[in-house]
Amino acid sequence: MEVILIKDMDNLGYANDIVSVKPGYANNYLIPQGFAKSATVAAKKVLAENLKQRAHKDAKILADAQTLATKIENLALTIRVKAEDGKLFGTVTSADLAEALAAKGVEIDRKNITVDSVKALGEHEASARLHRDVRAVVKFNVVAEE
Repeated sequence: MEVILIKDMDNLGYANDIVSVKPGYANNYLIPQGFAKSATVAAKKVLAENLKQRAHKDAKILADAQTLATKIENLALTIRVKAEDGKLFGTVTSADLAEALAAKGVEIDRKNITVDSVKALGEHEASARLHRDVRAVVKFNVVAEE
């Protein structure tokens, strides 16, 4: 069964994509939850017209995302955490990174930041999804609080 995605879905597709899924998955989960709608002929025509009108806006959004990615990759982030003998009390999370980026003037939702388990002091990297085609590498330094 073909459906048109309304929202971005991990491992399935992005908003406004037409994807083929099993009928039960579409009828019992995607459509009732508001994640997708049935891909009828009329819905496909409306989608095509909307995509054509939105192409110019998407080009600007992509350019802004690429500019933001270069800005993020050039930032020097320092995150201060409680630590003893080089080991952290807890871990550095995506919320900590989003807060540090916000302090530098870059607003990114914490859900768009992927960070591996950080349990030691030093240099680390995380990934930030800014656009469906743009990902930025966030480099940060974890230091102990004084």
